[in-house]
Amino acid sequence: MTASARRRVVLDTYFGDGARFSAAWASAAGAPLHYLAVAPALPAASDIADARLRALWPLDVPGFHRIVLDDGRVTLDLLVGALDAVLPQVEARVDEFVVSACPPGLARALAKLAAQGATLHAEAPDEALVWALTAAGFACQASAGSPDVDAVYRSRKPPPAAPPPPQRRAIVVGAGLAGSAACQRLCANGWQVTLIERHAGPAREASGNLAGIFMPLLSKDDNIPTRLSRAAYLFALREWRRLGGVGQAFDGADCGVLQLARDAAHARVQREVLAAWDYPPEYARWLAADAAGALLGGETPHGGWLFERGGWVRPASRCEAMLAACGDRLRRVFDARAPELRRAGEEWQVLGADGTALAQAPTVILANGTGAVDIAQVARLPLSALRGQVTHLAQDQAGVPRLPLVVCREAYVTPPANGIVCAGATYDNDDDPALRASSQLENLTRLAEIVPGEAVAALAAGAPLAGRVGFRCAAPDRLPLCGALPDYAAAGRLERLRDVPRHPGLYGLLGYASRGLIWAPLMAELLVSQLEHAPPPLEAALVAALDPGRFLLKERRRAQ
Repeated sequence: MTASARRRVVLDTYFGDGARFSAAWASAAGAPLHYLAVAPALPAASDIADARLRALWPLDVPGFHRIVLDDGRVTLDLLVGALDAVLPQVEARVDEFVVSACPPGLARALAKLAAQGATLHAEAPDEALVWALTAAGFACQASAGSPDVDAVYRSRKPPPAAPPPPQRRAIVVGAGLAGSAACQRLCANGWQVTLIERHAGPAREASGNLAGIFMPLLSKDDNIPTRLSRAAYLFALREWRRLGGVGQAFDGADCGVLQLARDAAHARVQREVLAAWDYPPEYARWLAADAAGALLGGETPHGGWLFERGGWVRPASRCEAMLAACGDRLRRVFDARAPELRRAGEEWQVLGADGTALAQAPTVILANGTGAVDIAQVARLPLSALRGQVTHLAQDQAGVPRLPLVVCREAYVTPPANGIVCAGATYDNDDDPALRASSQLENLTRLAEIVPGEAVAALAAGAPLAGRVGFRCAAPDRLPLCGALPDYAAAGRLERLRDVPRHPGLYGLLGYASRGLIWAPLMAELLVSQLEHAPPPLEAALVAALDPGRFLLKERRRAQ
């Protein structure tokens, strides 16, 4: 997308068969289009006529589903749920409304989203809806030759000024999954980016493991982590497919993930969750003990959840692919520590260890994990480093399982890749970077609980010490931080997130813990949406749950 192009935002209150979206896509003629469409339930992929859209069609699960088309020029957000539940979760400045079967009580919700001068086309509305639209600020008139109504939004109050377009220059600090994804999405949107990394190349810390697992979370109450992981997991799958696919564009396999039940009680809970939510089987289904045992090569007392579209990825190869996609919009600065930020007029300077400026831009994005708290402006963020040791097992060693998919319970084990099976990982509260025998014993003991057989159990005593130690960056609530970073020094009494003072132009992509593979694509998309003043890819409640200012707000509320 060119830096000067303005996107048109359309809200359709009923997706139906997608014909209206297809028509808008065709009429866009290469101009940026952002189309938000509400769908009580998604049609099957086989019912989608356009092959480009059908190839990226999401599974029919609740939530917002972002589909990126035409190299990013066209974005389709499918908002799955009832209209009255979905509209309050939408954040957008809408230029055009297409209204079908809308209750009159939602007219004001539409008006809250309308840009001054926004147009509205209502299909055969009843009189009550027309009156409600008029009262909400839409000037309505009958469409010639049809029962439809056309309208223009004219606010009685002076509308808030539209935010100015961003200066599309940014500095990203950190070249792991978070930073690499940010670079890729920024460059795809026409930004010039400088990437600063303290190591000699990308993915040298937490993103440097040989294998990372991708799978969703499930819960009976569909809590915030569950909803967020569902959106992130499915968005990552679509983006990876769009960019070439797992195992093609980067190393990995969508071989499936089997999450075994811990015991009989847990197996009952797993079955109850699936019964309560009735997920499509491609998303999650129950695998009974006999079927699970067949995959494991021996008996297992309980079944588990099968995520057949899950799998593993070598994170470094994913980082390399994202950075390669940036082309000449990306400037890379490696072997450079960035311990200090300094304001220079309306811009930030990132200073190196010797005090010289490494780069300067209006926008800085910290994606360097717990290294972020070494920078004075964000030193009070409550981030912690969780040590994780992964065990590497040679696949030809006696007793090493050769599984067709990833299997996990309290730990995980991967299929062989490049001659290595990965098992782990520990969660330790210390900063020891060295491999240690006690952590390997913990990994192999858990492996023996997952995969049956005496030969596997014998690995705990006979396997040579081998593996890797990494440090995950985690927040207290185990959710990522995505957005403008809070200014603790400027904070007084706070009631709401919007009251939290922010450092101008300073943003964070932090706290990915052990889910960086699936967090990274969606968090980068969310942050770029915020920078571009575009509709976010998530419900408003989830965006608020990720706001880096949430910890400062909680701190002040406790003190007030």
